[in-house]
Amino acid sequence: MDTNAGIFLIVGILAVVLLIGAVKSRAEWMINFMLRGVLGMMSIYFLNTFLGDIMPGMGIGYNPITFLTTGILGFPGLAMLYGINFYMLL
Repeated sequence: MDTNAGIFLIVGILAVVLLIGAVKSRAEWMINFMLRGVLGMMSIYFLNTFLGDIMPGMGIGYNPITFLTTGILGFPGLAMLYGINFYMLL
């Protein structure tokens, strides 16, 4: 085996190992994203029912933007949504 073939073999093996790690990491990230998104939407539902009695108009809508926000940012994103809504009410 010459030097170039050896280098290509090593680079190929490293690429396969990195690809396997990326696929595993991506699956874990997607599960984490979905879990945070669903928990965020459940939190919005419960907070809307709680805050609806205290402050009318303080509810956050259920839409893809709120799902993405809570899915990516988690509970700080939920706090951000309610903070923006509170600011807009003033």
